Amino acid sequence: MSFGLLWIAAQYPSIAAAVAALPCRSCLIDGEVVVCGEDGIPVFDRLRYGRQPQSEAVLFAFDLLELGGKDLRRTPLEERKAALAKLLRKSSWALQLNEHIVESGEIVFRHACKLGYEGIVSKRLGSPYRSGRSRDWIKSKSPAAPAVKREAEEDWRR
Repeated sequence: MSFGLLWIAAQYPSIAAAVAALPCRSCLIDGEVVVCGEDGIPVFDRLRYGRQPQSEAVLFAFDLLELGGKDLRRTPLEERKAALAKLLRKSSWALQLNEHIVESGEIVFRHACKLGYEGIVSKRLGSPYRSGRSRDWIKSKSPAAPAVKREAEEDWRR
């Protein structure tokens, strides 16, 4: 068991159990741990300030970088997302697929803002996986999202 999985197991036992139950020898998933409110919308302050039991945390899986010892980072985005969807098909509630929506980024962003989400990440179809910022993906944040407001306040105080 790797250090990363040991840390996740200690901090987020439900997520660790869900990953351990996946039907594969090994995998590396890119995702984000969140705690959702009653409406199903992520509330980042609950996780950040420990206002919610960690047992309620969920890993939203964005991408699949390795599966069964095979490096998938050079594989086109849509193939990685399809493999991730197949891998997570029968996973527990603690491990959720972040769906890929093939639609105008502007339309998806407007709907995400109306629903109360922090924003969206748009990724270019056919692109390989790259760590960090890339010209193949754009992060768009809703100015009304609590996390965005908090970041602006923290920047202002510096």
